[in-house]
Amino acid sequence: MNRKESIILLTSLGLTPFSGWSFMESTISKRKIPKTQEELPCVGIGTWQTFDVGNSEAERGPLKDVLQKLIEGNATVIDSSPMYGSSEQVVGDLSQELKINNKLLIATKVWTSGEAAGIKQMNNSFSLLKRDRMDLMQIHNLVDWQTHLKTLRKWKEQGKVRYIGLTHYTDSAHDTFASIIKNNPVDFIQINYNLLDRHAEEKLLPLAQELKVAVLINRPFEEGDLFGKVKGKALPEWATEFDCTSWAQLFLKFILANPAVTCVIPGTSKVTHLLDNLKAGTGKLPDSNHKKKMIDLIR
Repeated sequence: MNRKESIILLTSLGLTPFSGWSFMESTISKRKIPKTQEELPCVGIGTWQTFDVGNSEAERGPLKDVLQKLIEGNATVIDSSPMYGSSEQVVGDLSQELKINNKLLIATKVWTSGEAAGIKQMNNSFSLLKRDRMDLMQIHNLVDWQTHLKTLRKWKEQGKVRYIGLTHYTDSAHDTFASIIKNNPVDFIQINYNLLDRHAEEKLLPLAQELKVAVLINRPFEEGDLFGKVKGKALPEWATEFDCTSWAQLFLKFILANPAVTCVIPGTSKVTHLLDNLKAGTGKLPDSNHKKKMIDLIR
């Protein structure tokens, strides 16, 4: 069974991955942004593909529910980009309708070359996301990062952005990231890391922790490949030892067990998946023995 099928089956049996559980009873864990000590819920959402929709109620209604449940779940982090089609506008419109825009920690990106083009694009993102001040502005995939970093430093001094960062989604960028954060003050990096792709834990994650740089994690399910690895397999009994009741939670808890990780941002457009993901931010985390079992299991 895939994730959707397993949730439907468990629900029919009264055994959903989050049955009998509410955020009022079990609050999502928070982690400190190293540079400021501001606390951040450790699970948020990404918007690549999932929030790139049109204007119809049929398309936007489910996403409005996702944002509402995100806030009700005591989570706040949402990540977008001009690269993600209509995602910024959808987040801005829906969060404004729900009157939760100021409760979200909104992260977006600059994804173009040249100072003037970068400023224009970022100002457009402010408009789409209904913000006068952005929580986190990131340089997407390191595109013209030297130029945009200069702009973002000025904007941070002026109070136009609260935090600045860099993003990428491939292992090949990790060495460049390491070099940049050693020599340039940034607040966040956003990188790929998951149970199938653990390259970041070799060098970049320890370095980020040492330099007090917050870390957002993208591609936590390796574009769904992790679910393919466990298709038709039962969740191991030892997963209950760290309060885990679904494969998604197991994959996310593996990531959150790394102390360098600040927040993981799986993308979703479904409330059931959001609730499942958020539960990974509650309860116990796997220890080193559990992590070894996870790695062996996926192998």
